[in-house]
Amino acid sequence: MTDPIPAGLADGVLLRPVRNGNAFEDTVARLLQTIRLGIVEPGGALPPERELAARFSVSRDTVREAIKSLSEAGYLVSRRGRYGGTFVSETVPERVVPDAAPPTPALIDDVLGLRDILEVGAARAAAARELGAADRELLWTRLREVSEASVDDYRRLDSRMHLTIAEVVGMPSLVSLMADNRTHVNELLDGIPLLARNIAHSNEQHEAIVVAILTGNPDRAGEAMTEHLAGSAALLRAFLG
Repeated sequence: MTDPIPAGLADGVLLRPVRNGNAFEDTVARLLQTIRLGIVEPGGALPPERELAARFSVSRDTVREAIKSLSEAGYLVSRRGRYGGTFVSETVPERVVPDAAPPTPALIDDVLGLRDILEVGAARAAAARELGAADRELLWTRLREVSEASVDDYRRLDSRMHLTIAEVVGMPSLVSLMADNRTHVNELLDGIPLLARNIAHSNEQHEAIVVAILTGNPDRAGEAMTEHLAGSAALLRAFLG
């Protein structure tokens, strides 16, 4: 059995209306973002077409065509029968951009600058809230998942942990903004290698962030997140700058 879609993340990322004018393209992009960020994990089920159509404010035909396109591209698998539905492929295709231009320093600064504003603010806001037992357990679970992640799963579970911090703040719009920004961050991260020492250091920083949130210390949560993001920014600028 796979974990159900985290409700707060689903509301903020997957289950929000697409923009008018490009319903098919935006539906495909939203589903792909949900897969790439690990909100629905490999082997996990998407909500039914009817629910997706209602949430996206598009027709079921649009949802069906989007699912068909992503199935043909290898991202989704449709199954029939009592336990049927649409599932994320166990092995998601690698992103291939053979002729992509390298990111400019201005683009890197823009993506990382917005990340600082959103994620430091989210950590502080989460620490300032009186969290219930479910939110506290969710943070511990996401921390454990990323700390135990394989190299192949690390960035997906890292993304989900960061988005969960936004989720426990209780503002769906914050989750949405962070998800969009994280998509761009991950595009940059795809251009640099995963370093074992950096993973170990990041996990130590993740623990410091979560502990600060759970002990209700906004200043420490903000400081720990700032330090964590600075490490990632230094690597990105070194490899891509």
